[in-house]
Amino acid sequence: MESLTTNTDVRLTVTRCFRTLKSSTDSSDIITALRTLHSYLDEGPDSAATSAERAEFRRAHYSSALQLLVSNIQADWLHQLTAAQRAELWDGLFLAGPPEQALLVLMDAIGELRPTSNLDHVVSITEKFLQRGRLAELLWSYCLEAAPSDSPQLRETLLGRISALPDITANKLQLNNRALFRPQQYYPLLATEMLTALEHTCQALRAGTDCNLTFVAQTLGKVCIQGHGGSVLAVMAPRLSACTRSDMVWQRVCWKLLENVPQRWMESVLTGLVQAVSGPDALGRIIGNLVLTNKKAQFVITHKLLLLQYKYETRVLRIILGYLAADGDRRPLLIQVLRSVSQAWANSSAVKHTPLEQQLYVSKALLLSVSLLKDSEIQELRSELLQCMLGGMQTHLDSNVVRIRHMGMVIGEYLSSRMDINGTKLKFEYDQDEETRELLSLLAPGACDEPEAEPVNRADGPQETAETAESAQNASQTTSGAQALKTDPDSDLDSDDELTPYDMSGDQEISKASPPRYLRDCLEILISSEDPVRVELSLKAAESLVRKNSFAAREISVQMSKVLLHMDDKYNINGFLYLRQATMVALTVTDCIPVAHYLTTEFYSLNYSLRQRLDILEVLALAAQELSKPVTEKKAASISSATTAESTPYPGDNPVHWQQVVEKRIQSKTKRLTKKVNQPVTKATPNRYAPVAGHFFFPLLKNYDKPQVTFDLLGSDHLVLGRLIHTLGLFMHLAVNAPIAAQMGCALLDFVWAVRYHADQMVRRGVLFAVCSVFLSMPSQNLLVDISDQLFETRSWLAGIKKIVV
Repeated sequence: MESLTTNTDVRLTVTRCFRTLKSSTDSSDIITALRTLHSYLDEGPDSAATSAERAEFRRAHYSSALQLLVSNIQADWLHQLTAAQRAELWDGLFLAGPPEQALLVLMDAIGELRPTSNLDHVVSITEKFLQRGRLAELLWSYCLEAAPSDSPQLRETLLGRISALPDITANKLQLNNRALFRPQQYYPLLATEMLTALEHTCQALRAGTDCNLTFVAQTLGKVCIQGHGGSVLAVMAPRLSACTRSDMVWQRVCWKLLENVPQRWMESVLTGLVQAVSGPDALGRIIGNLVLTNKKAQFVITHKLLLLQYKYETRVLRIILGYLAADGDRRPLLIQVLRSVSQAWANSSAVKHTPLEQQLYVSKALLLSVSLLKDSEIQELRSELLQCMLGGMQTHLDSNVVRIRHMGMVIGEYLSSRMDINGTKLKFEYDQDEETRELLSLLAPGACDEPEAEPVNRADGPQETAETAESAQNASQTTSGAQALKTDPDSDLDSDDELTPYDMSGDQEISKASPPRYLRDCLEILISSEDPVRVELSLKAAESLVRKNSFAAREISVQMSKVLLHMDDKYNINGFLYLRQATMVALTVTDCIPVAHYLTTEFYSLNYSLRQRLDILEVLALAAQELSKPVTEKKAASISSATTAESTPYPGDNPVHWQQVVEKRIQSKTKRLTKKVNQPVTKATPNRYAPVAGHFFFPLLKNYDKPQVTFDLLGSDHLVLGRLIHTLGLFMHLAVNAPIAAQMGCALLDFVWAVRYHADQMVRRGVLFAVCSVFLSMPSQNLLVDISDQLFETRSWLAGIKKIVV
């Protein structure tokens, strides 16, 4: 009954806080709600919440609280908090609760948020999450006990987020990825965190507390199977080797860790481990007799790494075979390996069809295996070794490849010396090369006894390095402060009473808000923010953001145009109409067809004021004028000029040079009564308006004769009709030389012909401008073919136009 009451109280308090964060605009209420949520995470003696309440909040409400914060990351109240308050109240919630829930929420937020300052904020919190050792706390929480709400699906998701964090952040942040999230730094950090969790496990076992290493083992296997085992085990193997040298608890922890690695990931873990350890003794201390209890590990160690793969160094062979020979329980596996390797070396088909590198690898394994056998074991295997020597030598010596013959000679000499057949030893004559010298070096006494390197870091804990660095930094800061005091011993005696006060009359108050750096931030502020300062800064920065990042602008061009079209000047912003119009023009120029289609469709829609319809016409007209400007490609011009300068031939090699000379002579000897004035020829240049002119023009002619409830174009709304005709005439004028100019001219002439005798003077002037644009922009041949019937009527109308217009 008491637990039920506790759960109800916590739920009601959290619900009240959530409601405040969603709807309140009072900063004090927001801060109070955040502090209330923080009280459930504070485990100190002064905490206002009981242990039962804290446990209930962590179990049922913590993830919801974090998700609510992420969903309201664009809220005005968050930007009204100071930097210290934001770090304590907002960021602190992600860094103080259950780490597995916080990591899942942060990774989901990184995947869902678009490239904005909000994403930068979440990324910064994730970076702090890693720097403060929260991964070690996460791993240790699973070592100590599984969470009550733990499930296989949750554990699999968490494993995926931990092991693939660099991939997730790189796919989302791309070139803006943080250095800590890169594989070169993240996976060594993850290895250090796993070592910290293992150290806590050893301490707990000494204290008599049971632990579970399943999750840590799954994390290690997941990271190794994804190809990052080298980075992780390069950090873990030396530390584990040093800790297991004299501590049996560490050995038991390492053995249990390897036993809990899932079978599907065992190969990748063992493959990375045998390359990372310093010697066979270290491998034996870390994995124990795993090859005797795990069939997958036995197959990898005794077969796959020796016979199927041959890319490893000789050191790996020494470690594997030395590990098998080091313990009496594992020596039967060494004899089994010797039989398999000798059969593979003597196989005639393998000698003919396998690469030379693999044959050399098998030869090294055979030499090392025989060198590790005792004399008694050699005598037991004498018949098998003799058969291997005779058959294998015959196969190798019959080969026409010199390298294969040399391998057979070296192996034959060594096998005969170890078996001591009737006191005779084989001896071949061959020229020693690099391969033979390497094989002979394996036969030197102590070739398999590789000294184990001492780890550089002999600290008691993996985290001691970071603590030492931090203390050194603090000491350096203290030293620098002491030196500063020594440099200026009279600094305390200085007085600032004689200093002249600085004139601050012309200073301006610095706004707490900063202009948005991303276009999506700007859009979200314009949609949801109630802060006049943020809205004004976003509106001022919108145009430049649109023009700087055309890719992002195309994604939200229609949505942002809709927001701006319906936006009112409710905060009395200076230059509001100009800023809104400039941004809409930039959107139309950047993403012509979708935005033009939206604006022309909304021009005839319901529930729009005449001001908004006029705004649409102005935006379309200004965008068309900007698009019609010639395209200037400075880079292309410089490249073409450079190419022309480089490819200019020598004057004597020019085949038309003589024609120019003759032409100059004729011009110099010709007498003319009048000199012709040569006018410069206008060079044709492309523009961006011609291909999209139809998208601006034809949709505005679609519904002009359909009166709406609030809009009657051919009726009482003369002002809009006149502006519409002027705008269409401008579109026609800008479409000169465009392929679609003929169709636009015919359509426009048909439209204005019906209103050429309109009662409103502005409409008649618009008709005159439109007709002139048609005759000036349409090709002459199309005038005679397409509108020949209207030419004479137009002529008579133009003759009397002075009376009609004036």
